[in-house]
Amino acid sequence: MGSFLRSLTPGQQVSLLFVAVFGLLALATVVQVLLSLREKHHDIDADAARIRTQRTLDNQALLRSSWVMAIVFWVGWTAGPHVAIVLFGLVSFFVLREFISLSPTRRGDHRSLVLAFFVVLPVQYALVWTGQVALFTVFIPVYVFLAIPVVSALRNDPHRFLERNAKLQWGIMVCVYGLSHVPALLLLEFPRWQGNTAFLVFFLVLVVQTCMLVQHLAARGLQRPVAPAISDSFHWRSWGMGLLAGGLVGALLAGLTPFKPLPALAMALVACVAGTLGHVVMKAIKRDRGVTHWGGASKSVTGAAGLLDRVDALCLAAPVFFHSVRWTFQL
Repeated sequence: MGSFLRSLTPGQQVSLLFVAVFGLLALATVVQVLLSLREKHHDIDADAARIRTQRTLDNQALLRSSWVMAIVFWVGWTAGPHVAIVLFGLVSFFVLREFISLSPTRRGDHRSLVLAFFVVLPVQYALVWTGQVALFTVFIPVYVFLAIPVVSALRNDPHRFLERNAKLQWGIMVCVYGLSHVPALLLLEFPRWQGNTAFLVFFLVLVVQTCMLVQHLAARGLQRPVAPAISDSFHWRSWGMGLLAGGLVGALLAGLTPFKPLPALAMALVACVAGTLGHVVMKAIKRDRGVTHWGGASKSVTGAAGLLDRVDALCLAAPVFFHSVRWTFQL
């Protein structure tokens, strides 16, 4: 398998991968529809019906996110890396708006919000564009972390100051800092593996989405979730099955990456663990705000309902994966 893939040109390899991904997504969509139709013919009590309905909605949202991400990466690949960076910058803008729309703000936050959307976000992606790896990894967690509360304090509004600034800082970290690490993978330079970093992006997205899909499908019929007040679909058993599926996909894709099969398996597991647990954290934030989907309260604001639902796992997985790769290869 690996020797066959290496015999193809980079363009042929990516084309083959996209054919496989779109085929698997089509198959998963058909399976989801058939399972939904089957459940409609079963008599179940009200609580079980509620749980199954929520799981069905989660699975449908996950499939939609997989389709969206696959299409985004296909457009980014055909248009080039700089277009991919712009695309992810736009995605960051919209998901940050979704996040902020669920966090009440005051007049004293307006300057901080302007700073976040029109200074921090473009500067972060400009650093990615120009290849400033050392600076882009510390710009937000160091400089922006200090700048945001300073700007808020100068507005002379101490009411719930810590809570307001913590929400904004968390939104910037997830929606801008985390997501910017996806196109940042294109900046990495490996000895004897030049010009193929787009495969790392593909690798990251595919293993995380595979893990999430398998986890949610395996959770159907299982009882006693780990944190029922936060997620009805997170069980240790289904989580383990998702990790296994994501790890195996990563090992199979080793021939397209700078990793050997065992390191590829390890890197896939790192991405899957970070992504799935990050997804649970984002669900907890939604429950705290009293919503089940990010787009539910912000559709009129963002124009892209539920976009953060589609990329939240990737936002948490990307920086962990990026720095794990850098550390492993000492880049």
